[in-house]
Amino acid sequence: MKVLFASSECAPFFKTGGLGDVTGALPKVLAMKGSDMQVAVILPYYKHGIAESYKAQIKDEFWDYVNVGWRHEYVGVKSLVQDNVKYYFLDNESYFGRGEIYGYEDDGERWAFFSLAIVQLMERLEFIPDVLHVNDCHTAMIPFLLKEKFQWIDAYKDIKTVLTIHNIEFQGIMQGTALTELFGMGMERYFEGVVRHNEMLNSLKTGILYADRVNTVSPSYAQEIQTSEFGCGLDSVLRFVSDKLVGIVNGIDYDVYNPQNDRMIEHHFSPSDLSGKKKMKRLLQERVGLPRDADKPLLGIVSRLTTQKGFHLVLERMDEILSKDVQIVLLGTGYDDIENGFKYFSEKYPEKCAAIISFDVKLAQEIYAASDFFLMPSAFEPCGLSQMIAMRYGTLPIVHEIGGLRDTVKPYNPQTNEGTGFGFVDFTGQILINTINQALDVYENQKEVLQKLRLRAMEEDFSWKTKADQYIQLYREMF
Repeated sequence: MKVLFASSECAPFFKTGGLGDVTGALPKVLAMKGSDMQVAVILPYYKHGIAESYKAQIKDEFWDYVNVGWRHEYVGVKSLVQDNVKYYFLDNESYFGRGEIYGYEDDGERWAFFSLAIVQLMERLEFIPDVLHVNDCHTAMIPFLLKEKFQWIDAYKDIKTVLTIHNIEFQGIMQGTALTELFGMGMERYFEGVVRHNEMLNSLKTGILYADRVNTVSPSYAQEIQTSEFGCGLDSVLRFVSDKLVGIVNGIDYDVYNPQNDRMIEHHFSPSDLSGKKKMKRLLQERVGLPRDADKPLLGIVSRLTTQKGFHLVLERMDEILSKDVQIVLLGTGYDDIENGFKYFSEKYPEKCAAIISFDVKLAQEIYAASDFFLMPSAFEPCGLSQMIAMRYGTLPIVHEIGGLRDTVKPYNPQTNEGTGFGFVDFTGQILINTINQALDVYENQKEVLQKLRLRAMEEDFSWKTKADQYIQLYREMF
């Protein structure tokens, strides 16, 4: 089986979030499954975002031109083989020679170019896939293009398509005339309503309808997005195609996230010897300017600081949280009001709260390794990786039981003492405080229970190996 992933980002070359992590890890694990699985990934070439060490290994394959409406655009094809995966990079200085991956007024045109180039160039890549796996709105138009614009190419007739929705909030909305002005097609499917939503061309809706299978990154999120509360306007479309919709929980890369040999942390540890975790706690307290106190419970936060991540709820109750005998270390950037709120509390309680408004990969790993608890009160969460990373490092998550958080964290049961973290269902400040209090009570008064919860969390299997088997099954079901 040949599988081609199309994505706007991919670790370790360039990533902004979970999409980059998934397209970095899943193809690599699939390629390890054996000689019957050939895997390739096709990406934009962001020359300002890729490390020099990778640039030196990338070779030029060929170049061509792609018509984006009336525009005649150059595309250079580059490649790199790593971990038995062939990576193709599509180069266009105008579209991808910028400082950031997203956030431009012409993003619709950029992703139209990328999608058109992928379908047009597959014949020349000498990699006609059995499965073309597209991700989010950036590449969601590809199943439509295969069936409506390039259906005349015989080599493409047997290609099956999978669309993964990593976050349904982002839908690739454009004016309806983009069908003509960018994709060089007629307006029939727009006027029929097939690709139209709220009087706009909706890339994600189009992909949902045209892909052979649609999946999202946790079973709970697959159910939630079929409701008006979480479907972001596409819930009726998803209910219509529910027979081809599945949820598969993301994994984490165990080669990267391993407390026994993580190069980002100074002291290593394992379930059989947690002494290194205690040393990491003292080291982190010193690094961020908090009093060194091994007995004081430490809450870690590594996140985008947005309302989606639930941090407005935390700020509402920060005085109450910090009135307790606790420390908080926060690392992240996001909305100005949330950033400023955490800055305020770090200045008001300098002995208890350290807010680092930045992103630092090494410090993030230190927080995962050193903290006792990891606060992740997301209002909604398609999957989430941070809670799985935290558990891998023996740090117990405190989560809102929603989406992928519900599927990965087993909430503490005080009757049986089972669980791998702490969870709350009602999204209110008081329930959040009650859950934090429950975690602190276990920390202070039930040391043996705390230790068992930590070990159980560390022994959970969040590796991509088991997830890859579920994707292989998904692929095979289409044939």
